[in-house]
Amino acid sequence: MNNKFQKEKVITISSAHLFHDIFAAFLAPMLPLLIAKLGISLSMAALLDVIRKIPALFNPFLGLLADKMCLKYFIILMPGVTAASMCLLGSANSSAVVILLLFISGISSTLFHIPSPVLIKRFSGDKTATGMSFYMFGGEIARTLGPLLITASLSLWGLEGTYRLFPIGLLMSLILFVKLKDVSSVDRRKHKSASKIAGARESMKQFIPLFIFIAGFQLFRAGMKSALTLYLPTYLTGSGSTLWIAGVSLSALQLSGAVGTFMTGYISDKISHKKMLFISAVGTPLLMLGFIYSPEILKIPILILIGFLLFASGPILLTFVHETKTERPAFINSVYMTINFGVSSFIVFLVGILGDKIGLDFTYKICAILAFFSVPFIFFLPKLNKSK
Repeated sequence: MNNKFQKEKVITISSAHLFHDIFAAFLAPMLPLLIAKLGISLSMAALLDVIRKIPALFNPFLGLLADKMCLKYFIILMPGVTAASMCLLGSANSSAVVILLLFISGISSTLFHIPSPVLIKRFSGDKTATGMSFYMFGGEIARTLGPLLITASLSLWGLEGTYRLFPIGLLMSLILFVKLKDVSSVDRRKHKSASKIAGARESMKQFIPLFIFIAGFQLFRAGMKSALTLYLPTYLTGSGSTLWIAGVSLSALQLSGAVGTFMTGYISDKISHKKMLFISAVGTPLLMLGFIYSPEILKIPILILIGFLLFASGPILLTFVHETKTERPAFINSVYMTINFGVSSFIVFLVGILGDKIGLDFTYKICAILAFFSVPFIFFLPKLNKSK
């Protein structure tokens, strides 16, 4: 294996992540307008996000496929597919059409995110944490640019005019085709077909302690994360802020998150992964409580601090997943994604129900308190068993 950090290729795949996730970030800023247009509740709004994540249930099967085949064309094509489905949301005249479009975007997101981290691992050599920081940075920058782009579109053309952004997604897929045409998304290892299922089963056994940690850690943080991302524009507009201010606030949160993910690899290499996770696990809920009780003038500065720590755990968790010795990296990555998306889907729906029953303000406080319970799981984090 090439242990050299291949910067150009890492940046290319990270850019693909950027291109795809720009459009995936459209839902939260559009949600207040969709709620008003279609007359849906917060619980129904939460269900929309759950429906978008249902295709993640098929991640392990796609992971097995990705370890055997070249799926680079999914990386190339899915930004265009996601762009089409998300840009047409504003034109939808019923909840059923919105559900269909979000389900399509969920399929494209699943097909994109399975092979891309595996490529990052391969091109990062012996600097996996740094490579994952580049990759996550692309995703977080996308979630910064996405709300700005869709908010500007809503201001210029209204909800029904968002279809005009689709050509940008198509252009992104064309650029990726040129950049990735000589890249293979599968290692040319030879697996015996008869041992495919057995190999997957052994991989699962090896990773059970890590997956238990990830599930527990993510479970108690998911409410806080969904409250501060999907529901932030709805929370702020419900508190009297304009849609533009709400969009800018979400972008500020995501931009600081992008900086946090980019710096996490370097910082965690200096102070250890566990210490970085501990700082994130304790600092984020404290700052969220500060955000809830702070005056209007301090909310965006606090959101910037929250963003830096909220997303810092992402590159570290990916590092643990991809630095453990395994013959099936795409399959293991797919199981990690299934856990991640499964937990977040359940919790985002629960947050929506609570928002309807007791209001978003009280729900925000509950999410902040529950996030502290993620801290004990850090002490049970398995040691890395790095792949050669």
